[in-house]
Amino acid sequence: MTGTHTTSRQLFPAPSIDQIPLLPGRWIAMAVAGSVVIDAALLAGTGLRIDLNRVFAGFVVWAMAASTLCYIFRAPATRGERIARDLIEGISLFALISLLGAVASYPLAAGHHALVDPDLERIDLSLHFHWTNWYTLIAGHKWLQAIERIAYLSIFVTPALLIGYFAWAGRRAEARLFIATFWVAALITLILFPLFPAAGPFATLWHGSIPYMPLSGLYQDQVILALRHHSIRLVDLGALHGLVCAPSFHAASAVIYIVTARTIAPLRWPITALNVVMLLATPVEGTHYLADVLGGMIVACLALWLMPALIKFAAPRIDGWAADFEREMPAAAG
Repeated sequence: MTGTHTTSRQLFPAPSIDQIPLLPGRWIAMAVAGSVVIDAALLAGTGLRIDLNRVFAGFVVWAMAASTLCYIFRAPATRGERIARDLIEGISLFALISLLGAVASYPLAAGHHALVDPDLERIDLSLHFHWTNWYTLIAGHKWLQAIERIAYLSIFVTPALLIGYFAWAGRRAEARLFIATFWVAALITLILFPLFPAAGPFATLWHGSIPYMPLSGLYQDQVILALRHHSIRLVDLGALHGLVCAPSFHAASAVIYIVTARTIAPLRWPITALNVVMLLATPVEGTHYLADVLGGMIVACLALWLMPALIKFAAPRIDGWAADFEREMPAAAG
């Protein structure tokens, strides 16, 4: 574990807080708007529609309320208002990006590219990894199942901890950089997904009775086939299933969380340990090949390298950029 942490610091050296620029709100708005347009185009191109049910209405109300509160607290007068603004902004943006990415995976899964499970399995075997052996180990120990489930579901908890800490500490620039990196990783994953569609090792390699049903179950295989046979026409936001096999976005998220947490002393080691376990849980709970996990880790490294490079390239070309570095609030305003 120490070696992993040292390697991450060498590959992605942590800048001091005053070196991290506050990404302009218009950049974020453009990225979100572009994602919405792309989702709409993908859905229209495959004949899919969003189910306009209560869940959809709830998301719309939440988005409107979050936007209103962020606008009200755009110039916070107190520390409490600043924390509220940053927390609402961060959690809302992260949730929206996650939602848009999950929705985009449905029309992308409806393509006609042949499933590549045999190729992914061959990569695993070349690495001397046998998915069925790993699954049998987990299926035989309930305590391992419990640990795996908690770790796998922590993909939703860790970002809340990171964004919450950044909001409390007044590190809005880091929160925006973290969310932007997550968005870039999601974008890369979705671009690669249609090239490597797969049913997953659970559906492909395991035969006979099922001693343990992972969290992802057999939904991946079932939903992809239903989409390709046009038996699913509506996308229910309240019943979204993970469809991306390769590269694994759980693996990509774990690496991004670990690298982001290295600048937060109280959370660094707990988040590192939790996400190392999440990486180990991903093959079974996410029904992923080891090749998927390694691919997701590569995607994360690419996103972590790409975001600072993009900022460095764009910063000199943006008027007033130097004035957009995060500043502490005056002590009297707290």
